[in-house]
Amino acid sequence: MKNLLLLFTLSFCFMSQAQTISDTRNLSIGTSVTVRGVVSNGTELGAIRYVQDETAGIACYGTNLSSIAVGDSITATGVLFDFGGLLELSPTTTFTNHGPVIPNTPLIIPISSADELLESQLIRFENVTFVQTGTFAIGNSTVQITDGNNTFDVRINGSTNIDGSAIPTGPVTITGLLGQYNTNYQIIPRFTSDIVAYVAPQWEINVKINGSTVLNNGSYVIGNTGNNTLTIENTGTQALSVSSTLISGANASEFNTTLSSASVLGLGSQIFPLTFTPTANGSRFATITIVNNDNDENPYIINLLAVGLDNLATEPNANPTNLNFSDLQAYTLSGAYTQGSNTEKYLVLWSKGAPVSGIPTDANTYFRGDIIGNSKVAYLGAGTSFIPRGVRANQNYYFAVYGFNGPAGFENYKTTSPATGNCTSTGLNIGSYYSGISTSSSTFIADLSTLIGPHNFISYFNYKQTVMNQFEVRDTTGGQSFVTCSYTGENKVFNDPFDWTTTGYSREHTFCHSWMPTFPCDNPEQNEYTDQHNLYPTNFANANAYRSNLPLNEITGNVLFNYLEGSVGYNGSQMVYEPKASQKGNSARSIFYMATAYNGQNNLNWAIPNYQDQEILKTWHFSDLPDSYEIARQEYIYSVQDNRNPYIDSINYACHVSFSNMTYLDIDCNVGLEEQLQSNFSVFPVPSNGKVYAQVNGTNITEYKVTDLLGRVVVKNKSVSLPVLEIDGQNLKSGKYLIEVTTEFGKTKGSFIIE
Repeated sequence: MKNLLLLFTLSFCFMSQAQTISDTRNLSIGTSVTVRGVVSNGTELGAIRYVQDETAGIACYGTNLSSIAVGDSITATGVLFDFGGLLELSPTTTFTNHGPVIPNTPLIIPISSADELLESQLIRFENVTFVQTGTFAIGNSTVQITDGNNTFDVRINGSTNIDGSAIPTGPVTITGLLGQYNTNYQIIPRFTSDIVAYVAPQWEINVKINGSTVLNNGSYVIGNTGNNTLTIENTGTQALSVSSTLISGANASEFNTTLSSASVLGLGSQIFPLTFTPTANGSRFATITIVNNDNDENPYIINLLAVGLDNLATEPNANPTNLNFSDLQAYTLSGAYTQGSNTEKYLVLWSKGAPVSGIPTDANTYFRGDIIGNSKVAYLGAGTSFIPRGVRANQNYYFAVYGFNGPAGFENYKTTSPATGNCTSTGLNIGSYYSGISTSSSTFIADLSTLIGPHNFISYFNYKQTVMNQFEVRDTTGGQSFVTCSYTGENKVFNDPFDWTTTGYSREHTFCHSWMPTFPCDNPEQNEYTDQHNLYPTNFANANAYRSNLPLNEITGNVLFNYLEGSVGYNGSQMVYEPKASQKGNSARSIFYMATAYNGQNNLNWAIPNYQDQEILKTWHFSDLPDSYEIARQEYIYSVQDNRNPYIDSINYACHVSFSNMTYLDIDCNVGLEEQLQSNFSVFPVPSNGKVYAQVNGTNITEYKVTDLLGRVVVKNKSVSLPVLEIDGQNLKSGKYLIEVTTEFGKTKGSFIIE
């Protein structure tokens, strides 16, 4: 087994100051990074380049990489991106080509060792056969190989010279890049010369510990297991000679094996005991070096990690410091900190609205999304920066960062003096976007259309890579993720990466495709079909399929179908779909946006169908005001599509448009806004002898003031951002009080009584 490269930085090694590709792979999606390594492919795989250094590999994607060839050493800068499970720099914004060097040597591994640690590296499988026969399909296709026990995907790219050629029969050796598509790993050969007939070597060493292959220069976690087995395999045709075995390292005396020298017959194996007897607490390290006659894997080196008498790794000397925040947006933020002393990894906790109270427990293995106290795990890894998933607008987030050492089940957390801090996500970032737009102008609709119509085209199929992966998908416990159906409120839990088919979800056109005057406009895709302001994730079978192209409205008669908070039924004699309450305003604003953005293009009128009642949409628009989710979504889509939904930014705009014929309405809407704020303001319970709560449906309270009947201010706060305001009524005397709250849409007043 020709295991030639160092696979990954050992889990028990301390982080170096240099940023390796392995370090980069520990950072959060969305982080801007710079990597340096040697390229393993050229134009035969299109616009992607797989780059690796001595620690790991990563894919770089960008049309600007066309001049880079196999064997070039490059420095590349880009943004970490998850493309169907494959970690990429996408886009790769800049690169420097340092010229050709010695090309990467493929790492020869068994199929069972192809996993995330080796993603984007050049690998080789030996003595495998293709499951399919005949000819590789023209264009892109996926076939399988087998080693007799396992199967593995082979991705044939139509840009190579492999497609259309004959599929080899009999045992082969196949070389390629280790890629990933959704949950499947795949080997991606580059040329026909990457697939050759297998020739058995004379000697080929492979080492297993407790039945698992450990690649040369790799590591194995002994943990607290005292008795282990060390297997020497020879997949060559002649006897493999092991001439000596040495155990070295800080705690070498605690490890022992009877393997010293051995002769392993061709295609044979021998088993030897490997024991561990700790004499102290904390992390225990050793390295086993096996000298043999397999020239390209001589010596064969394995790094061992175990834990001592306390069954825990060594605790870090100090937690990280200097927690700071940057790139504060309505939909994202970045955190960074200075690494702790003698610290391997970090656990970042976050909570909304209150300082983190959770403290991790030793020997517990946590996953992103796990709940600890009042907080959730935002990040786990060796990196010193993070980007949490699920940031929403106008929220105050608190963070605590703990350092820890040790592999799964043996973690030792530094629980004193974590790095702490808090920050507030932003809200609507309108700026001067609507400069020159006036609701008093008779050309108001045309002016809006001219402003918001032009935008960046993003393919319907890339919606997963943008809105889903970068915004909608959030963390839940056990390292899993979830997405919420916009119509029904269903929270669909899944294992990353997100996949439409696996989850049973789809992209729902709120302004239905069949309503569009350009219908059908999906082949080829047109801007109106792929517009991200109009698309929401929904359960296909139980929401999208039932909504179909039905108008949206309140159900006043018989309910024909119901799934959670979404229903089909009758409004009078008309069959309609009624989504969950918190999506009603969002749906109305998406429909308003589409009717406005595309109206007049190619001289087409985008008025909503006559069977879609615009008055119910306007009622929903004003009663379900943009909340922290919708504001964050607006800002995210603006960041990628480069246009805004004006009906989120200024709710009064809807007053001036008749969407049934797309004509201008010259009316005064301000009174209506005040009435809407008042109608959505509630204070409860009344009367109260304890807590008092206040909320304005669909928006956050940013400031409030409580006065008694003499006009004296008894409670006030000018710096909050809360969907529900909580007032401790126990600190107030019995009587009636007036409360005034401020939102981004204006102020409104109410009253309450303390018994």
